Amino acid sequence: MIAADLPASSTEHPPTRMLHGLRPLSAWLLRRRWTVRVHGAEHLPAEGGAILAANHVGAVDGPLLAIFAPRPVHALTKQEMFAGPLGAFLRGAGQVPLDRFHPDPAAIRSCLRVVRDGGVVGVFPEGTRGAGLLDRFHHGAAYLALVTGAPVVPVTMIGTRPPGGGTNALPPRGAPIDIVLGEAWRTAQQPWPRTREHVAAASVLLRGHMLSELDGALSRTRRSLPGPLPAGQSEDDPETGLVEHPREL
Repeated sequence: MIAADLPASSTEHPPTRMLHGLRPLSAWLLRRRWTVRVHGAEHLPAEGGAILAANHVGAVDGPLLAIFAPRPVHALTKQEMFAGPLGAFLRGAGQVPLDRFHPDPAAIRSCLRVVRDGGVVGVFPEGTRGAGLLDRFHHGAAYLALVTGAPVVPVTMIGTRPPGGGTNALPPRGAPIDIVLGEAWRTAQQPWPRTREHVAAASVLLRGHMLSELDGALSRTRRSLPGPLPAGQSEDDPETGLVEHPREL
């Protein structure tokens, strides 16, 4: 995906009707179960293409990002979620299926179309749920920023999985959930050709920015992340992107 441009002009924009129309009702329903607080909404530009890049802690991160972000979000979602009735709903709600284990030009073109049309794409650079500390960091968000020049707004999800909970564990009823948007990271739009080394270097810079914003979010909310998943519950994840030794907060 780095060796050549992937024109998005022939790709249809993901559906928006359900995404826009269901957000108010969905937000009301979820707030009846949890206390959802959004911080730093002003960091997402009110218009124009943008990328939200979030840590990935719990099973509800994707829906929460799509519903509570200041603007509707077309989030990259693993293609395994698109089976059966749920898949039809996700597609209707404008979410973008992603093959995590193979190059996926269709997903990239969809994201480029959204950003170039002035919309917002959601990316979870960690790829799978975990401790949320960005120890693994895939290159997708940095690549989209290099291609489009769009700002990347870091998002820290806090409280979306109980401490020590498993991969599908939900917060208890009434629990607080904090969604913290940080200051945008920007890089100059890079015309083709873009080398793997260039994308990897941009990923290093973006990850450093997101880690700084993550630390700030935990400090401001006076909260902590839930820790790693129990042994044996980590999902398979491709051996790509940046990998760091786990740290503690």
